[in-house]
Amino acid sequence: MSATPMPMPAPARPPASPIQPGTSSLNGTTMTNRTTLAQLREMDAAQAARMPVDHLALLLEEVGALKADAKHLADLLHDALHARYGAPAAAARRAEGKDTGRVRITDDAFEVVADLPKKAAWDQPKLAAAVATIVAWGEDPADYVTTEIRVPESRFTAWPPRIRAVFEPARTVATGRPSYTLEQKDAA
Repeated sequence: MSATPMPMPAPARPPASPIQPGTSSLNGTTMTNRTTLAQLREMDAAQAARMPVDHLALLLEEVGALKADAKHLADLLHDALHARYGAPAAAARRAEGKDTGRVRITDDAFEVVADLPKKAAWDQPKLAAAVATIVAWGEDPADYVTTEIRVPESRFTAWPPRIRAVFEPARTVATGRPSYTLEQKDAA
């Protein structure tokens, strides 16, 4: 009985990809003159700012992909840890007579700290009614609650000028962190 040789799998082909700006192909080897993330790590912001815009755009894409990958991996590890320690942590909390908080679980040479934080949510109209009740009793609500009054900017700008004038002394405007997006224009 002669053995039929197993067919060899076809060699893996790299995915087809268009040559990126700043790259060239020489004898099947792609060479690049664009900035890599490793090179970027060695720069300061002023040096990076002098790079060609197409390099900046490509680096932003790479960083975005790395962030997405890191988030995916972090989520995966979180889910794995929850699958492994969620039930034992819940049992440890029950044994300690609590629904939330930290418990410690031993796994081989590791002590796992499992934390289930408490997230209280307050119904604002009911909370306002409770504060009004305390005031009616002659108590100072500041002894029990903190109050923060917020004014949505969209409402502020829609107010009549005389109402705005009353609130303007209490208003301070600061700026957040600027953000930038690079979008390549379509060639016309």
